Amino acid sequence: MSPLDRIANISILKQHEVDKLYKVESRPALSTSDQFCFLVRPRIKTMRYIADIVNADKMSGRSRKYKIIFSPQKFYACEMVLEEEGVFGDVTCDEWSFYLLPLDEDIISMELPEFFRDYFLEGDHRWINSVARALQLLNSLYGPFGKAYGIGRCAKMSYELWRDLEEESEGDGQGRKPEIGNIFLMDRDTDYVTALCSQVVYEGLVDDTFRIKCGSVDFGPDVTSSDKSIKVLLNAQDKV
Repeated sequence: MSPLDRIANISILKQHEVDKLYKVESRPALSTSDQFCFLVRPRIKTMRYIADIVNADKMSGRSRKYKIIFSPQKFYACEMVLEEEGVFGDVTCDEWSFYLLPLDEDIISMELPEFFRDYFLEGDHRWINSVARALQLLNSLYGPFGKAYGIGRCAKMSYELWRDLEEESEGDGQGRKPEIGNIFLMDRDTDYVTALCSQVVYEGLVDDTFRIKCGSVDFGPDVTSSDKSIKVLLNAQDKV
């Protein structure tokens, strides 16, 4: 399950005249539609896939409209790749500031699996802005935080950028009654061990065996004893 599935399933999209959904990949999308809308993460590889699709249409003489929606934000490097591939003038770009995804009544996730690799392994700071804007969103929805505690360089940069954004916006949530007492920002590299420990709770065991994605698990035919797979949401309503 993707983050989009949590808020708009296929039936809802079809009600808004979405003809068909495709996964963005190297092979061309075979469609008779006169317009393509790409909802993507800002990744270089994905930009090259989109460029291949546009260039393939141009070579075959096919005319379409192309729109790229970046989520949660648009990066300049992605636009540069589109320009290098010669398709920047053929597409229109936009942003969908989708920073927080509620997985349960008391769990909110940014769903950025590439954050760890980009920041801690490659030293890429581009996602810091997304974290700061997610904090700004929480602050505007639930009122000012009581206190903020942090440990690590990434936590410090995220906090400082968030404070700068608050000053620029003049604190949209300042008039609200605080609903969140304290926030804790902790870098992953301050505690690698915890993430590698064995999970001995129910949901952890399910994750180790079947992998949980966006708060749901996909049980295959070997579990369902049928030819179909079943997607199950794991939240507080799960009686197990």
